[in-house]
Amino acid sequence: MDRLPEFIAAHPMLVAAFVLLTIFLVGSVISRFTRGYRELTPAQLTLLMNRENALVVDLSPIADFEKAHIPGSRHVAPSQFDPENKDLAKVKDRPVVVVCRNGMTSAQAARRLVKAGFTRAYTLSGGVAQWSAAELPLVRGKA
Repeated sequence: MDRLPEFIAAHPMLVAAFVLLTIFLVGSVISRFTRGYRELTPAQLTLLMNRENALVVDLSPIADFEKAHIPGSRHVAPSQFDPENKDLAKVKDRPVVVVCRNGMTSAQAARRLVKAGFTRAYTLSGGVAQWSAAELPLVRGKA
């Protein structure tokens, strides 16, 4: 410990990189707890669908949705996704899971759900691609 000031003086770039990475990691963990929605694994989504009748909204492009989607999911174009929609407002008490092809678009939609007052908003970590990688069933064609 007595050589720490000497190390810091000799390696300022290394110390700066360490400090920035630490700040980033702490910020990432804090944001995960404060964002208002949770990410689910495919197994957790299966349980939520079976036990609590979760609504699964798929925001994938229609061509991707028709190629393969999670059984029971409903397709909504990202441009048409509106948490204030009267049909969606009817299910505010149910879990709502937003999925997309790879999990990127669904995070933005989940944030919108939280802003609209949904307390049980979720995303599927890795999207439909992760569901497929877990070798869970997929449906082809329109819902």
